[in-house]
Amino acid sequence: MENHSNFIKTIIETDLATKKHDEIVTRFPPEPNGHLHIGHARAIVTDFESAIAYGGYTNLRFDDTNPVKEDDSYVQAIIKDIRWLGYEPKNILFASDYFDEMYERAVLLIKKGLAYVDHQTPEEIQKTRGDVNTPGIESPYRNRSVEENLKLFNDMKEGKFKEGECVLRAKIDMASPNMNMRDPVIYRIVYAHHHNTKDKWCIYPMYDYAHPLEDAIEGITHSLCSLEFEDHRPLYDWFVKETEMPKVPRQIEFGRLNIENAVLSKRFLRAIVEDGKVIGWDDPRMPTIAGMRRRGYTPDAIKNFILSTGLSKVNSTVSTDMLEAAVRDDLQDKAYRAMGVINPLKVTITNYPENEVEYLDVEYHPDHEKMGRRNIPFSRHIYIEQDDFVLEKPNKKYKRLALNVEVRLFHAYFIKAYDVKYNEQGEIIEVLATYDKETKSGSGFNERKPNGTIHFVEATHAVPATFNFFEPLINNDTSLPLLDRFNDDSWHVKKGFVEEALKDTKPQDRYQFVRNGYFNVDDDSTQENLIFNEVVPLKSSYK
Repeated sequence: MENHSNFIKTIIETDLATKKHDEIVTRFPPEPNGHLHIGHARAIVTDFESAIAYGGYTNLRFDDTNPVKEDDSYVQAIIKDIRWLGYEPKNILFASDYFDEMYERAVLLIKKGLAYVDHQTPEEIQKTRGDVNTPGIESPYRNRSVEENLKLFNDMKEGKFKEGECVLRAKIDMASPNMNMRDPVIYRIVYAHHHNTKDKWCIYPMYDYAHPLEDAIEGITHSLCSLEFEDHRPLYDWFVKETEMPKVPRQIEFGRLNIENAVLSKRFLRAIVEDGKVIGWDDPRMPTIAGMRRRGYTPDAIKNFILSTGLSKVNSTVSTDMLEAAVRDDLQDKAYRAMGVINPLKVTITNYPENEVEYLDVEYHPDHEKMGRRNIPFSRHIYIEQDDFVLEKPNKKYKRLALNVEVRLFHAYFIKAYDVKYNEQGEIIEVLATYDKETKSGSGFNERKPNGTIHFVEATHAVPATFNFFEPLINNDTSLPLLDRFNDDSWHVKKGFVEEALKDTKPQDRYQFVRNGYFNVDDDSTQENLIFNEVVPLKSSYK
């Protein structure tokens, strides 16, 4: 990847120049409670590229401190997504790997008089925290003795209290202007089976306590995170210092990346998956990495998009057009060119021999011979797009087929329409045309100019195909709750045909269907039932 400069790399370069670090170590720390989305991709690219640029490495560490919402299936999905993006973590680790040390460091805080067991209810704790204008109220349990706190914390670990009956809190400053410093909860009681530690623990560390210790244990030099953690940084530093961690990481925040008409809320995405509004986390409409992969986005397109948006200390929103442009740029040289007819209209070339089929030798990509060639059949019977025919040519700008108008068929001949057939509803179901044998593509014929060039699929060898088209998952009515804005009309299915050469195509094969757009073979596609997902339309698309 191109080496893009940003403020994080400036910090890293300074730290290396001053010998603060001999090696750069970063980490990507997802919660295994759902699938990754395009917003996470910014963090992944930032973490890995920042380390790669200076010969360092990145750990993948799962923040598995909440067993209620976590599952190993999410762990495996996240590993798959990161590797698909082209990154290999040096280590795959879990916050739960460090539960024993975290417990011992919490005991150290108690012994230093910096932590206490609080028997207030969660509601009472919340009520006494105060607000930005009002200092918090100290807990009546705040000044328990070290010995009492040690015993009570051990009793918590031994399962002698109910969930919510008590918590362990840090003793910092209930009057701090930073709300995060007002005696935050360090441990809470949760009786739930953990995917990694099973039933060993019934107390679990809170994120704000666990995360800095994990970074310090692993020797992370630069802990890169999104902007909402900026106010948590004093607490991050406090925990590292007061638990007397030998290695001191530095937290650096960067702005989140948002995309217009995309909801990058894991809670919302999980809700629509669980409600069955989408077919799963890998639904092609989803902004998840899995959904984008299924739709046909490429790893390089996503990484190039992320890098092109830059990195700053403020949150930013970019247009969907910017993402689609990155996909087009990448697929331009990677997608095979082929012909597919999405809204078929039958054309009979009446002066072409009835039972004859000829094959036209055509390259898969005009600029890349290594992508190979294929044979396209041509006969008396073909399909064209319904939109490529009108009875009367409307104006000079119209460059398609009409009665008594001649067009070129891609890689084939000139044809001229002279009549149509209708069904009982008065709809055109067949166009009758003639062809000029002298106008075969590659023959050098230039005696007259056709009214444009259109694509086709030969009918007797055509392979039936399903084409999926997608729109944003939510509508623009911001007056409604997010779940009520779900766009039920966001998936459109059309039935058409592709050329014979594609009959053996497999999932994740990508094509540019001439004049229609870029398409990807869906994961559920089979030889008996070909399914293509529109990745992105062409800049000017016929549909």
